[in-house]
Amino acid sequence: MVFYFIGLGLSNPEDISVRGLRLVQGAKRVYLEMYTAILMASQEEIEKTYERKVILADRTMVEQESDIMLENADKEDVCFLVVGDVFAATTHSDLVLRCKEKNVPYEVLHNASIMTAVGCCGLQLYNFGETVSFCFWDDSWQPDSYYDKIVKNRKLEYHTLCYDIKVKEQTIQNLMKGNNIFEPPRYMKTHEAAQQLLDIIERVRAEGEVSRETQCVAIARVGAKDQKMASGTLEELAKIDLGAPLHCFIVTGKLHPMEEEFLAKLLSQES
Repeated sequence: MVFYFIGLGLSNPEDISVRGLRLVQGAKRVYLEMYTAILMASQEEIEKTYERKVILADRTMVEQESDIMLENADKEDVCFLVVGDVFAATTHSDLVLRCKEKNVPYEVLHNASIMTAVGCCGLQLYNFGETVSFCFWDDSWQPDSYYDKIVKNRKLEYHTLCYDIKVKEQTIQNLMKGNNIFEPPRYMKTHEAAQQLLDIIERVRAEGEVSRETQCVAIARVGAKDQKMASGTLEELAKIDLGAPLHCFIVTGKLHPMEEEFLAKLLSQES
């Protein structure tokens, strides 16, 4: 018997592989990880597509209560479904280590991830540097350490893929007080990310490697029928709302002529 890690792809429940679907339909239990990313479908739609009930696995279950999921996984098939690819989030590597510690047989079924599908905007994957996560700011907490990674990538002439998603997160105050109170899900949009970078340039750091005129790319709902993309300067993209989540934002590095042509001809038409 096996604990299966199954990537679901980018957006639609039907993006699961044929083998993955067969394993889901034959498993004793099926968990759906629902905090590092989301499918563009409700739980009811997912269960209808897979013809199976699924158990939603939040951050607490995956990171602190994994024993619940791994229980009897050496005696019965269990599926752990991940939006995108299984290893796009480091949390899932930790879960593999727990399988090894408990001598639970496991198998991984890969699928498309935003980290590869981002190539749809015309930027070449081998020109990307370290990926960064943006932070939602409030009046008293405005971290900007990720900006240093963008600057580092720019100096190396690399593009930077940026995103943020918050599902079942706690405020700093509730964490400190031990209150089991969670904030509603939030998904950063590209125009919000662009504005945050502009604020950092304006209030924290002088323009240098990143400026208002830096070429950037905004992408929304990759892999869905209503996928949207736009290209422009950082300042221009701060004014463009691409609609519903999920979004990702790219700060470009040195552009290859083919990349420049793609951004100029294709994305200018889409936006």
